[in-house]
Amino acid sequence: MDQSENLSLPYIMPSQAQKHVTHNEAIRTLDALVQLAVLDRHLASPPISPSDGDRYIVAAAASGAWTAREGQVAAWQDGAWVFLAPRPGWLAFVADEARMVAFDGAAWIDAAVHSLNPAPRVGVNTTADDTNRLAVRSPASLFDQESGDHRLKVNKAAPGDTASVLFQTGYSGRAEFGLAGNDDWSVKVSADGSAWVEALRAEAATGRVLLPTALPLVHPEQVVTRRHVREVLAADRTYYVRADGSDSNDGLADSAGGAFLTIAKAVAAAVAIDPSTYNVTIQLQDGTWTVGPSIATPMLNNKPLTLRGNLSTPASCVIAGATSVSASGAGVSLNLAGLSLNGTLLGINCSAGATVGIGAAIVFGAASSQAHMRTNGPGSTINVNADYAINAASPRHFYASPNGFINCFNRTVTLSGTLNFSSAFAFADRGALISTNASTFTGGTVTGKRYEAQTNAVIYTGGAGASHYPGSIAGTTATGGQYG
Repeated sequence: MDQSENLSLPYIMPSQAQKHVTHNEAIRTLDALVQLAVLDRHLASPPISPSDGDRYIVAAAASGAWTAREGQVAAWQDGAWVFLAPRPGWLAFVADEARMVAFDGAAWIDAAVHSLNPAPRVGVNTTADDTNRLAVRSPASLFDQESGDHRLKVNKAAPGDTASVLFQTGYSGRAEFGLAGNDDWSVKVSADGSAWVEALRAEAATGRVLLPTALPLVHPEQVVTRRHVREVLAADRTYYVRADGSDSNDGLADSAGGAFLTIAKAVAAAVAIDPSTYNVTIQLQDGTWTVGPSIATPMLNNKPLTLRGNLSTPASCVIAGATSVSASGAGVSLNLAGLSLNGTLLGINCSAGATVGIGAAIVFGAASSQAHMRTNGPGSTINVNADYAINAASPRHFYASPNGFINCFNRTVTLSGTLNFSSAFAFADRGALISTNASTFTGGTVTGKRYEAQTNAVIYTGGAGASHYPGSIAGTTATGGQYG
């Protein structure tokens, strides 16, 4: 054996002449390898003007004097390149990167790779411990994206465990958010680090947001059950109203102990919730209700609210009073079904941009002193979505003004008894529109003017002719009113 096993240092042989040559060669090799520090590890060809003692790790695709020396240590000694083949475990400091690298038998890699992955503890500018196995002491920490996105994950083993972010003052907890003891996301606060108050919770199953400590509310309609800001429906909702109910109930059961007493309470409950994609209905018990709905607040997202009585026998569910139904305001939307509207002034008053839908089994059952139905104000709209009946007279049946709309397309309106419409059956003024094309009006003995359109209003029948509406007196137009 004429050289050492690990560094391949030449031995001085017993009979060797010029022993100093072999000795100096070994010294040069030691000089190149001991405290190995290379200038660069990314050069594939030799630098133009190396200095004595310069060392490099030869990069891939080597060329020139370094051809086929990839991965080896190239040392410039006595005006020539000397190459040293690394062995597993060699360490080198790369000066231009200020980084330690190690040779793993195939390539030079970060020396820290195997020491940090995995590592029992890592402390950056501080000391990690058994609980805080990763500890960082710095003014800020940055987690940056690599390909556009970046997500910080905090995982727990089971729902009863905790995965959260804790904020401290002097290492004493003051606020915490995350999944603490369950799968609901919550925010908790503490004044002393020991007594904690849950300030907010979002239910994992429903997405509802709860405020366990409540809010300083300024309006009664902000208060809903279980102290939610708004209850978000997960199914259709029906509120029941009965003569033996109570407005201290929740309205959710058709019983004396569950139903509301008044329609107004049911309306207030309905507009206070978030219906999401579901329907909200107020179900009235049979009887005569002297105070009907007066709605001026829209449902969230302008969802329609349905007021329903008796679909089989609407005469059994009567709304009396001065005005049976009042809807006012942009976004307010109310659908009616199964009701006898017996208002002494108006059956339906739709104003200020509201919308009312006439659904199945509606009867106008009493003599209203103004009209059975009226729209009043720009955008106010009554849509007739089903056939209905008229059992009592009024000065006007349809009354649209100003810039309001009444739409009754392809419906059958059944009249009963002897009925007089002293103003006009269909009356429109000030830019309003009544549209009843393809509809028919049948039954009863009807007297009075058929229609009146004035002040640029339009009554549209789809060309049904002058006798389209019931009555005994021909209709008229004036001051820009149109009929046809």
